[in-house]
Amino acid sequence: MITLSDVYIIGAGETKFGELWDKSLRNLAVEAGLKAIENAGIYSKDIDIIYGANGLAGVINKQENIGALIADFSGLSEEGIPAIRIEASTASGAAAVHEAYLAIKSGEYNVAVVGGVEKMTDIHGHEINEVMSSILDREWESFYGATPASMAALIARKYMKDFNIEKEALSMISVNDHENASRNPDAQYRNKISLKQAMESVMVADPLTLMDCSPISDGAAAIVLASEDFVKRNKKDGVKILASAIAEDYLDVGSRKSIYTFNSTKKAARLAFDRAGIKSDDVSFAEIHDSFSIYGLLALEDLGFADKGNAKDLVYDEIKLSGRIPLNPSGGLKAKGDPYGAVGVGQFVEAYLQLMEKAGDRQVKSPRYGLLHNMAGTGATSVVHILGD
Repeated sequence: MITLSDVYIIGAGETKFGELWDKSLRNLAVEAGLKAIENAGIYSKDIDIIYGANGLAGVINKQENIGALIADFSGLSEEGIPAIRIEASTASGAAAVHEAYLAIKSGEYNVAVVGGVEKMTDIHGHEINEVMSSILDREWESFYGATPASMAALIARKYMKDFNIEKEALSMISVNDHENASRNPDAQYRNKISLKQAMESVMVADPLTLMDCSPISDGAAAIVLASEDFVKRNKKDGVKILASAIAEDYLDVGSRKSIYTFNSTKKAARLAFDRAGIKSDDVSFAEIHDSFSIYGLLALEDLGFADKGNAKDLVYDEIKLSGRIPLNPSGGLKAKGDPYGAVGVGQFVEAYLQLMEKAGDRQVKSPRYGLLHNMAGTGATSVVHILGD
């Protein structure tokens, strides 16, 4: 009988997220990776494999072969350590962790470094809008002018109409993100915003205003995963990954039965909860993929924290750091930032800090389980992880 290894996070590190004009793609990747390795207290000889998450470098930075780039400039090429890029659009980060988790759990490797990086501000204006729209179905959506924001807006309008949801409920997701980001030194936007500011900001795609939309960001994050055997032999402290699940839905939103139910999220969440042996009520905090505020509401429902159409009841008090289900202690995609390839790994950095009770001013009280939700585009792919004891 094959015994599968438990998998632990033993180190984490990230760069600041934001418009980082003075840092290149490789600078960011190396900075985050070395922070994680140093935090884990390991050496290059301990590392078996590197997974690098990235979505857009081939188009924006004209750089492919990201795995080799990271290994080279981290000084690890000399060791001959394999380095592989994982691309799953905006879910690349969590997908890379999923692959590393499976590799260690199988017994093939003992230690894996997972990094995510994106340098999005190297292009701007219509160019970046065109590139970001590549996460949609090119033939059936973006060819006709659809953008990530316009698709989110269409979903929001239908959802708000069918469930009689006021715009205020969407805006509260952003207000909460900014409140938490004000306590996160790595966040792109550390300013608090009022509900009035969120609702009255510049319109982007009706009903979504500027404050409903995540920014264009640069940044990198990295974690070190290790087997139970390595942790015990080297007396390492760590956070256990209880479950890792990934699921798919139609890329073209028009092919789905419902445009405001993301079945990939529902399926991944169901698998993760079953594997972890816990329920949604047991979760101490959640980091979700709220690239647009509407996705925050939908995630709360599809992950099982509220019935469809009822997430509005959670957004005033329940999702605060002191609430029943603290949402995005890091500041989320809206305020911490949204560097595509780094987001999913950055969620792990936050969860590691929270569960090790090292999150400073944004520390959730006595956390036991953390849920992480990383999503590709308009929900074509969803990755859900549960961490805890």
